Amino acid sequence: MSPLDTSLQDSAAPEGVCYGCGSSNPHGLHIKSFWHEDGVHVMAEHRPEAKYCGWPDLVYGGLIAMLVDCHSNWTAMAYHYRQEQREADSLPRINCVTGNLGIKFIKPTPMGVPLTLRARVEGDVGRKTRVICEVYAGDVLTAVGDSVFVRVDTGQLADAAHGR
Repeated sequence: MSPLDTSLQDSAAPEGVCYGCGSSNPHGLHIKSFWHEDGVHVMAEHRPEAKYCGWPDLVYGGLIAMLVDCHSNWTAMAYHYRQEQREADSLPRINCVTGNLGIKFIKPTPMGVPLTLRARVEGDVGRKTRVICEVYAGDVLTAVGDSVFVRVDTGQLADAAHGR
């Protein structure tokens, strides 16, 4: 199996438990992100199950937001690995969290159509990385994410969240 055949999630965090992209979450969506051959974009595909319906025959906007959030975060982390000339499975692990999640819904997203997520880093300053993520239903652009992700030490983050 070549590195292009293995998702970023499976390479960098095979024990991940995130509902959207965690490889080890038995109830999760298991989003898989891969570098595009252009070396600029990170791609993912997802076909929403019927239970993620918003209005009849349309994808729930919250699911689209989650897809954009997870995929964009992995785009930011993949970018940092590349900037450091390291593979995604190398240590120490690079982790980012969402600093700001922005979604613009352009058109209704139909159910029953594979969704393609196409993300790229638009800029970075220090620990912050801006990612643009386009969501396509077939060939139709339905949403665009414009978000910022912050590189963190997840151990310190968890301790702070729990007041330790």
